Amino acid sequence: MTFKLSQAKQPWRLSAELFPFLAMLAAIVALSLAAIFIKLSERELGPFATIFNRFWVAYIVLWVWHEWESLRGSKEAVKEIEYTQRDQGLLVAAALMFWGCIALWAWSLTRTEVANSTLLHNLTPLFTTLGGWLLLQQRFDRRFVVGLVVAIIGAVALSVGDFQVSTSHLTGDLASLLSAVFSAANLMIIERLRAKFSVNTILQWCCFWGAIWTLPVVLLTEDRLFPVSASGWLSVICLAIVCQVLGQGLQAFSLKRLSSGLVGILLLLDPVLAALTAWVLFAESLTLLKWTAFFVVLLGVYLAKSSDAATHPVEEGA
Repeated sequence: MTFKLSQAKQPWRLSAELFPFLAMLAAIVALSLAAIFIKLSERELGPFATIFNRFWVAYIVLWVWHEWESLRGSKEAVKEIEYTQRDQGLLVAAALMFWGCIALWAWSLTRTEVANSTLLHNLTPLFTTLGGWLLLQQRFDRRFVVGLVVAIIGAVALSVGDFQVSTSHLTGDLASLLSAVFSAANLMIIERLRAKFSVNTILQWCCFWGAIWTLPVVLLTEDRLFPVSASGWLSVICLAIVCQVLGQGLQAFSLKRLSSGLVGILLLLDPVLAALTAWVLFAESLTLLKWTAFFVVLLGVYLAKSSDAATHPVEEGA
């Protein structure tokens, strides 16, 4: 039975595809607020202390959430899952890739221009598609590849005017590019883990190990570990709950149904949303080039979303 015939025989398939897509759009909205919370947090803390507080606060929230679900008798929360060595390896690898992504990106911002860092970090969908093809034997139809190329061109056009080529920025630019590789690897690993593990389980592993790995970096390189004011605490708590628990949680949820390649492309909407927010809230001007780039990104997202490679087959009983 072909994909199209299966779709025709299952009318509810539309909602099975639409709900994860809407969840991913909500995740992008939550993740787009990270820059604001980080900027507020870094009035008192360094970049790695901000990351450390993001992780441990999010872990506490996720643990409370898990215990609450267990008390309510949630089947997903109380059922016992046997962790194989492969499972544990993948969970630690997902944590390492996520930690490496945000740590490298945070460090790159101290070594290169914001436009350079953002542009190179936004190459994540290129690496998710390349990695899926090389490592997971995934196949992408022409429509998906065209959508990928179009969306990346639009994302590049958003930042190309501010992009600066300089040897003094080389290490920061390389760190930004490597953060995109780590981000792509994280998406691909979580895509595999979602076949067995809940969103809460995956995020708890990422937050626990992320906090463990970040703590010595903070102690060795920065002067302050925790915020000292109410506004400082509010910023890291919002970063943890809105961006880590809600944003990353919805993203992981969507990977049960959407391919990591499509999720990577959808993340290109983040700079679009950030620019529009700045336009609405702060009256920042938008040039004709940027408006054109917005529509190019949206066109690329539409083409990729409408391809057969965008989603996983619906499982029986899903």
